[in-house]
Amino acid sequence: MMVRDNRLYLGGIEAQKLVDEFSSPLYVYEEATIRERAREIQNAIDYVPKQVKYSCKANTNIEIMKIIKEEGLGIDTVSRGEVFASLEAGFDPSQILFTANNVSWDEVEYALSKDILINIDSLSQMEQFGKRYPGGEITVRINPNIGAGHHNHCITGGPESKFGVNYDRVADIKRIAKEYGLIIRGVHQHIGSGILDPEKFIMAMKVLLDVARNIDGLDFIDFGGGIGVPYRDSEERIDIELLGGKITEEFEKFCKEYGKSVILIIEPGRYLVAESGFLLATVIAVKNESNHRFVGIDTGFNHLVRPAMYGSYHEILHAGNAHGESTLQTVAGNLCESGDTFTRDEEGIVDRDLPVFNEGDVVCICTAGAYGYSMASQYNSRPRPAEVLVHEGRARLIRRRETLEDIFRSSLEI
Repeated sequence: MMVRDNRLYLGGIEAQKLVDEFSSPLYVYEEATIRERAREIQNAIDYVPKQVKYSCKANTNIEIMKIIKEEGLGIDTVSRGEVFASLEAGFDPSQILFTANNVSWDEVEYALSKDILINIDSLSQMEQFGKRYPGGEITVRINPNIGAGHHNHCITGGPESKFGVNYDRVADIKRIAKEYGLIIRGVHQHIGSGILDPEKFIMAMKVLLDVARNIDGLDFIDFGGGIGVPYRDSEERIDIELLGGKITEEFEKFCKEYGKSVILIIEPGRYLVAESGFLLATVIAVKNESNHRFVGIDTGFNHLVRPAMYGSYHEILHAGNAHGESTLQTVAGNLCESGDTFTRDEEGIVDRDLPVFNEGDVVCICTAGAYGYSMASQYNSRPRPAEVLVHEGRARLIRRRETLEDIFRSSLEI
């Protein structure tokens, strides 16, 4: 992203021209950013052998997943659909992990039929797996009783988390494994999303390593993801080299004690794709009310739910007048919901000092590459937008815009 002559450019193309060609609203991704982040995180960890797996729930566009595969990463999946998308993107089953939280056995069986390793999420699931597949290979997800993240909904470790087997239940894990002849190939954790403090990651890492010391014969240890990106100017980018150095130091020490060079795995999602993505929308109406100046745009939380769900902050730019005269404004969507505003926190509307928007202007919502389209819906029976990949002045459609027929055809055919 860059601003030139007061206009916003994405991947070397003026944002207004992208809207002119592909219509509005529109998701746009910069290929160069995805590749840069993938290389950063791989280069930050000196330890070998290691695997970096993309946590694809952040963004499952198959063309984006292909880029990540080209960069040498594997993939972490949490559903049959994500397994399907990963295979379509060309990932080998050996590169895919299926983390199974409260999933049906149909999903587990589908993954197993594709020779994909299952990451077991509970003692109950482990016992059921043992009865169905005695002698099978598994990974076990551990709850290290440590959580971190940008919002309570995104903290996936600790006493309030539904995820994983508590770290103090190692004896039960080993008992069930012995009873059914299960081979535990690895242990796994994921403590949350949006982590900017390396020490939080290392603290949880140490707990998982303590668990691993009590399980013989592990092939790998997977520390999950959750590495965050700055959404605000006031937030400092995580020191990825510092984090990588600490991970390497702790893991080399563990392997020396364990007597084996175990594979180290991490699973970044947001870190790889968030900053690559932008949601472009067009101003439809402006309302100057007593308390707020509402800038109404042709998208809503059906296309980017993070502000409404978490009170999340996304930088907002004026694509055609980036440094223009500013005033306090509220950017609002087109859904029949009062919470459908993009300038807000958990309590409600928070006006922002933004360049003055008028009808027809293009609004750019930044850092929307993770948990944007992947969490989008058809609420209010509105189709989801197209997705475009941009690189060195070229734009490529990577998902067409939905139509009303796409939404309703299946019900009309009943």
